[in-house]
Amino acid sequence: MRIGVLGTGNMANALATHWVRAGHDVLVGGRDVRKAERLATRLGSSAKPASLRGAAEFGQVVLAALPFGVGSSVVRELRAVLDGKVLIDCSNPVGTGFLLLTQSGLSAAQQLAAAAPGTHVVKAFNLCHEDVWRMTPPVFDERPLAVPVCGDDAAALALVHQLVRDVGCEPLAGGGLERAGLLEATAALFIGLWVGEGADAQAIAPPLAYAAGPRREDPEETARAFR
Repeated sequence: MRIGVLGTGNMANALATHWVRAGHDVLVGGRDVRKAERLATRLGSSAKPASLRGAAEFGQVVLAALPFGVGSSVVRELRAVLDGKVLIDCSNPVGTGFLLLTQSGLSAAQQLAAAAPGTHVVKAFNLCHEDVWRMTPPVFDERPLAVPVCGDDAAALALVHQLVRDVGCEPLAGGGLERAGLLEATAALFIGLWVGEGADAQAIAPPLAYAAGPRREDPEETARAFR
């Protein structure tokens, strides 16, 4: 697979490392070409440096490893070359006090989709610190990490699911792109618990057998139990 990476920071480094090891061709794009060159050198193998536009043109799948607030403007500039491509958004719109910055509007992922309407935006990889993605693989208590993925295009989702598996994780269907905001809100909550309170956020979720009470065959009945 040809993967273009927009950005040269920690998330770009962590995820692209796995994809290079999996045999994908990776082009790292940055405004500062020297930073792109340094990251491509660290990645080694098939990774090469480029401009942001060059990476966007190259990739069948493009990772937007860009801070919230920057991603939309970059994607808008590149919308012509991103048309028809899969665009992965891993950003978190979380501000001071661990507040969600998109409470009154579109999610970060939906903002990218609005900036480049011809792309197939998929939300993934936003719930963990970059050091988790550096693990080879991210496995806890002998269980691979599950990665929720939100998007509207079946072919795009299939490609991203493969890239999740290449990181050593299990893809988890999270619904359409309209649910990306739920992932971003979950990240804001978890970051606040982890960093602000030093709490074990994982402890808030009971085991699956207890999650919905008695077993129910009707999904609507299960949903009603949470109302």
